[in-house]
Amino acid sequence: MARGDHEGERTVASNRKARHDYDIVERIEAGIVLTGSEVKSLRGGRASIAEAFARIRGREAWLEGMHVPEYAQGDTRTHQPVRPRKLLLHRGEIDRLRAVTEQERLALVPVRVYFTHGIAKVELALARGRRRHEKRQAIAEREARREADRELGRRS
Repeated sequence: MARGDHEGERTVASNRKARHDYDIVERIEAGIVLTGSEVKSLRGGRASIAEAFARIRGREAWLEGMHVPEYAQGDTRTHQPVRPRKLLLHRGEIDRLRAVTEQERLALVPVRVYFTHGIAKVELALARGRRRHEKRQAIAEREARREADRELGRRS
């Protein structure tokens, strides 16, 4: 099991750069509408969400920029590797996400794609973008915390 996985979950792709580029405010789980060959490709552990983002259009949520390579053993009628994929959220969640992203200027960033009990899900994060100096400051704080933990470990 990958780090952060729970019982019955298997992570397919994660966006580690999102934790560096954004301050994560809240996490939301959403289902993804996929074709059969996309599911097969995901089960093989092949996907990239490094360039992906989520967007609310109309009264629907969409995941754009996620790359799911073609399934090698599939037939000639396969899926497009990069296409908008519909996200499955409750109407109230979509309305709330629209309001929050518009009012507070937050981004919807996919953090990881995973299977839970055989169903493909995406973990979205409501996130605020960091500026360059904030990124450096976050790295410095993380290293200081690590150094303090090391020192405490040596003393005990």
